[in-house]
Amino acid sequence: MKKTLLILSLIFVLLIIGYFGFKKYTKSSSPAAIAEFHKNGIDIDLNYSQPSKKKRFIFGREQDKALVPYGKVWRTGANEATVINIGKGILFAGKPVKPGKYSIWTIPGQSEWTVILNSETGQWGTNYNDGQDFLKANVPIRINRKVEELFKIYFEEQPSGVNMILSWDQTEAIIPIQLQ
Repeated sequence: MKKTLLILSLIFVLLIIGYFGFKKYTKSSSPAAIAEFHKNGIDIDLNYSQPSKKKRFIFGREQDKALVPYGKVWRTGANEATVINIGKGILFAGKPVKPGKYSIWTIPGQSEWTVILNSETGQWGTNYNDGQDFLKANVPIRINRKVEELFKIYFEEQPSGVNMILSWDQTEAIIPIQLQ
């Protein structure tokens, strides 16, 4: 009995060490990042991880072996799902959003993307539950001449609010944000 309990305890400890070792390894490949905007009544914080291009084909058709295929849900970063914390009510891609925490998912396309705010947060990897979707909206993209090696999220101030930019490789999705 003691021997069985010892073996089970050892297996449990090894699994925990393996889990945290795996998380640390993946975070070193895709470092954690923060993007924030706090101006003109708009309060937004994002926590995400930055995957690298590493000479890979990023956005495109699945049959062309794109890392992030058109028409498929993407976690919008790496490791854990990207989380946005909204401090005050805003219009996110033209739709009203209450203050709170949401995970961000996207569906890349050739000429526009679908951005999704999901009520579930804290999920690892691609554990996407569409039953928890709070908002879906189509947003425009633009092509950047510069190749962005690391995925990044940043903000561009606009006269009527701010644009949140999702940028990787040469593609930038533009999400307009305004006060409600």
